[in-house]
Amino acid sequence: MKLPGLKGFDEEALAKYFRNAGWLMFGKILSMIVAFVIARHLKAANFGDLSFADAFTFIVAAVAALGLDSFIIREIIVEPEKQSEILGTSLVLRLAVSVILIPLTVTIYLLFHHYADKPGISLTWIIVIMSSAAVFKSFNIIDSYFQSQVASKYVVQVQNVCVIISAALKMILVITKMPLIYFAIALTFDSFILALGLIYMYHKKGFSLMSWTFSSSRAKGLLKKSFPLILSAVMVSIYMKIDSVMLKSEGSITVGVYSAAAKISEAWYFIPTAIVSSVFPAIIHARKTDLERYHKRMVNLYDLLVMISLPVAIFISFFANQIVQLIYAEGYNGAGPMLSIHIWSGIFVFLGSASSQYLLAEGYTMISFQRTAMGAVVNILLNLWLIPLYGGIGASVATLIACMVSTFYLLFIGKTRQQGVLMLKSLFLITIFQKILKR
Repeated sequence: MKLPGLKGFDEEALAKYFRNAGWLMFGKILSMIVAFVIARHLKAANFGDLSFADAFTFIVAAVAALGLDSFIIREIIVEPEKQSEILGTSLVLRLAVSVILIPLTVTIYLLFHHYADKPGISLTWIIVIMSSAAVFKSFNIIDSYFQSQVASKYVVQVQNVCVIISAALKMILVITKMPLIYFAIALTFDSFILALGLIYMYHKKGFSLMSWTFSSSRAKGLLKKSFPLILSAVMVSIYMKIDSVMLKSEGSITVGVYSAAAKISEAWYFIPTAIVSSVFPAIIHARKTDLERYHKRMVNLYDLLVMISLPVAIFISFFANQIVQLIYAEGYNGAGPMLSIHIWSGIFVFLGSASSQYLLAEGYTMISFQRTAMGAVVNILLNLWLIPLYGGIGASVATLIACMVSTFYLLFIGKTRQQGVLMLKSLFLITIFQKILKR
């Protein structure tokens, strides 16, 4: 079956990409299913605490990556003979910041824990455990090395093994009905075993971490270059997770019910990433050789993503209550209406994913940062207004509007306005109907 939105792309190349991405998708789908099982087992209150801790530590730990991943790839490509120095310096920097962030994260939580309905030692220890995951994530720089060598397949192999081990462990915890803190340990263990797997694969390819070195001058250079990306990462994390953190003022159950709805709504967000990544090389090639074809391919991509996301949003809006009941059974009353609103954010996430690649192709990195920051600010302001009035429903509305504003921020910038208009035409099915009428 041919998708009309893909007209103009190399279908053979796409087929090859999707075959190669199959295992990666398998890992994401397996992780998604396990997450649903955990939410069903924990019920709203406990799942709310776990979701709050995950969101809270995710936002603070965004700094720990230091925005180094993309720079590591570039630095190794430019200076392959300095590979050990680049990797060693990056690892020391990330480990140092991650260790500092653990007490900082806990301190921030304790300063504001008065809004938690269960601010006792249990949730505090969950914060401690989950914030320590950043230490193990420091070894993700090995992934950057494999990317620089165009050898990401080795990382995918490691990730899939880790996903299977993680899924088995979490199912054991569910079957044995272990307390909440064990699930926090399991989530941190995910980062630990991935770090071990990456180290193993790196050594298997004939290298050794013992050869890595640290350079203070290199460290200063990396930090100077990556500082804007640190700010961008923080904005992205706030944009993604602030709703669960701010909802804690309404209690753990509200966080749990909202997180359960969001988990369903966001479960398929890996699909636009896979599609956009597959067609991006063709788009870049067209930009270099034929600008008219370049714009047509962007239109085709926007149309395709709307054709996928719009029917899903409509279907889930009508059957949200039944879907929540099917996945979670009892204990998540109220998640249906939240899901029926939140699911519409997916359309703008899909379009935003495609337009992000356009911004990257054009070198508009500052605009990319600005629109993410705008989405984060809008999300925070709307949450401050809507959550006290409507709880999780308010957070769902805030997320939807923030995604819409972030995606169509391009309309307000002169040099990106055309892309904003193209996305609007795809959203309202104008270009799709034009293609149909031409046949």
